[in-house]
Amino acid sequence: MTTENSRPVVVLTHRVHDELLDLLGRECDVVSNQTEESLSAKELRRRAADADALMAFMPDRIDAAFLDGCPRLRIVAGALKGYDNIDVGACTARGVWLTRVEDALTEPTAELALGLLVGLARNIGPGDRRLRDGLSGWRPALYGRTLIGSTIGIVGAGAVGRAVARLLVGFSARVVYSDPNPVPAADAELLGLEQVPLEELLRTSDAVVVCAPLLPETTHLLDRVALASMPAGAMLVNVGRGSVVHEEAVAEQLRSGRLGGYAADVFEFEDLSRAHRPDGPHPELVDCTDRTLLTPHLGSAVADSRLAIEERAARSILQALAGCVPDGSVNDPHGLTVSGGSPAI
Repeated sequence: MTTENSRPVVVLTHRVHDELLDLLGRECDVVSNQTEESLSAKELRRRAADADALMAFMPDRIDAAFLDGCPRLRIVAGALKGYDNIDVGACTARGVWLTRVEDALTEPTAELALGLLVGLARNIGPGDRRLRDGLSGWRPALYGRTLIGSTIGIVGAGAVGRAVARLLVGFSARVVYSDPNPVPAADAELLGLEQVPLEELLRTSDAVVVCAPLLPETTHLLDRVALASMPAGAMLVNVGRGSVVHEEAVAEQLRSGRLGGYAADVFEFEDLSRAHRPDGPHPELVDCTDRTLLTPHLGSAVADSRLAIEERAARSILQALAGCVPDGSVNDPHGLTVSGGSPAI
């Protein structure tokens, strides 16, 4: 769509920094959502019906039916890394570019993963609550465990998994990983990474950090059988995608006392690519405050990183509207040479 003054229309589905409104507003008419809430599906369809470009975020579901209602759309710029909530094939079939921002979230997500792991191991959440409830002084309670010298398994050795491994170097831990794509030998040696089958990783790790994206082959990768194979008292941290872990199975393992703790920044209900998903975080995980540490997708909640992500998504919009191949392209809707694709597990 172009407006009366021939300016393209860009729809932003979620709140962005003011700098982005200024950047896009120089060349486009911007339809923004500067609230903390997602637009309803109906309202988003209404706003996008005549849009030339759309900046989408993780809570959005962009499928064939949605795209059919946006006949003028030329690009969906994802302000995200994993794009399982966007139908790539449907975009390509309709001549719509899909872009993502690949690496701006890597370090912040890895940093949070380590924070969750330490918080879980050292009972930081329960300790905070105990002090606020009234602490009369030191008592021999809330004994946790140290990560130093432990065995830590990383499921998914893509950019985030390797960043987690880098942060673990100072813990003198044995770090093993499972991924169908081996880490280059030089990087593995530098990070002290050892590739093992998933079954061995689960069976031998004191703590497991999930960094895998959501793909058909990773959905409920850590199911009842997998979780039951972990050592008694082992800890599990998920910063990949919620549905890589079967939350009901996690709740069962916590209930039985076999799983030592679970920390997560991602949840099954967030995975819009799944037709049948929960309505919210599993209630038993929410209620189990002594052995869980749950955060509301804080892996990407770093102001500078978010601004960088939004700026890169905005640049890809401006490039596509100018007739260029946009940076971060996932697909090739016009038969051009494009680098991109799903992140490695």
